[in-house]
Amino acid sequence: MQCPGQDSRYWGGEAIFETKCPKCDAEIEFFKDEGSRKCKNCGHRVLNPKMDFGCAAYCPYAEQCLGTLPEELRNKKKEMLHEQVAVAMKKYFGSDFRRIAHAGRVARFAAEIQAIEGGNPGVILAAAYLHDIGIKEAERKYNSTAARYQHQEGPPIARRILEELGAEPGFIDEVCDIVGHHHHPREEETTNFKVLYDADLIVNLEEKKRNGVLGQEKLARLVDRSFLTQGGRKVAAQVLLEEAAT
Repeated sequence: MQCPGQDSRYWGGEAIFETKCPKCDAEIEFFKDEGSRKCKNCGHRVLNPKMDFGCAAYCPYAEQCLGTLPEELRNKKKEMLHEQVAVAMKKYFGSDFRRIAHAGRVARFAAEIQAIEGGNPGVILAAAYLHDIGIKEAERKYNSTAARYQHQEGPPIARRILEELGAEPGFIDEVCDIVGHHHHPREEETTNFKVLYDADLIVNLEEKKRNGVLGQEKLARLVDRSFLTQGGRKVAAQVLLEEAAT
């Protein structure tokens, strides 16, 4: 079934219109269902200014519906993916609000560290929301939340979620790789892994501090020695140490 908005049988008098190229100001003629057109004067590719790309930014079938997506829309699609991952994570955990909150805080700190360290924000945030996704199956199968069981059970669930959201294969592979060893850094790690690891460590230490398990002296030593990035160490000091100093 074709989307009625893209079906020419429902078009009116505004189905064909003209707009100006933002680069050279030449007139460009658009059909309302065209995602983009190349300016004949300067060659710049222009997005259709009257087209609503809202659904295309997250729909896995957007290219089938609209044809090849413009680069701007591809970037928007990637930006919105982590929002869809967050929704899927919350749906998966259901009423387990403690784990939903944990994942949300890891994502928050991951975004702060990524702004300092760089890396791929899409991969980092997706991994942040999904890093503990195997914990329910670990508890169900082994009555344990041990890291090795989370690492074993998490990647297949993360892969299924990301495939259903239409993520690209390389993106899925990297996120699942991070989920599959997020407690145990390898000798050589990507920036994406390091940012996620440090964000998760901040939240875990934050929870232990709140429960009275760690005092300030031990926290200070852990902040100094345990993080993989300077950005993670900086954010950890702000969250775990500066509050106590004020």
